[in-house]
Amino acid sequence: MNVEPVSLAERTRIHAALGDPARLAIVDALTVGDASPGEVARDLGMPTNLVAHHVKVLTDAGLVVRTRSEGDRRRAYLRLQPAALVALAPPPLRDVGRVVFVCTHNSARSQLAAALWKRRTHREAASAGTRPAPRVHPRAIAVAHRHDLDLDPTGTAHVDDVVRQDDLVIAVCDNAHEELTSPVRPRLHWSVPDPARVDTDEAFEAAYADLADRVDRLAPTTTPRGTR
Repeated sequence: MNVEPVSLAERTRIHAALGDPARLAIVDALTVGDASPGEVARDLGMPTNLVAHHVKVLTDAGLVVRTRSEGDRRRAYLRLQPAALVALAPPPLRDVGRVVFVCTHNSARSQLAAALWKRRTHREAASAGTRPAPRVHPRAIAVAHRHDLDLDPTGTAHVDDVVRQDDLVIAVCDNAHEELTSPVRPRLHWSVPDPARVDTDEAFEAAYADLADRVDRLAPTTTPRGTR
């Protein structure tokens, strides 16, 4: 199913409508059920004329619609439009094929990120380094084992031998991002601190948690290649 991207102007209008505490409170109230303007005023302790003003702003922004009661025809109910809230998210990355995660040594962050991406999305991923080490860091192997990820201890590679023109490249360290001088597009940058600098299990767990959070945030915003 194709969904037309929401323009920046439309998203700005929605954000502006939610930028008032009273309007956000009304949206929160309507998230769990419909209500008449009078009921909103009573439940939130707001004057009815102020509720009317805020409802108009929310309606103009496409966040709320007003429907007529099928019982008492004189009464109106307010209903939240969830699709408008979805529009607050940034536009998706469309037609994403393989994702390649790159760090300096391809010994920890990029390896963990690729394994996380494959497990969370069931889609193709790879990893590489700008200056690859001969093997994966032992603490990265250990943290992967603790989280049921499969890493090849000797499976490091140079970015030039891995990246293809149509890959989505994600640099998961600052050095790699700054060393990737070729015009690789599309490309993203995740500034994940190098756990090897501290070289403790806690540092590698922190890097894993950071990468897992970023993968979970990015994955729903990508559309796999060939999806219509």
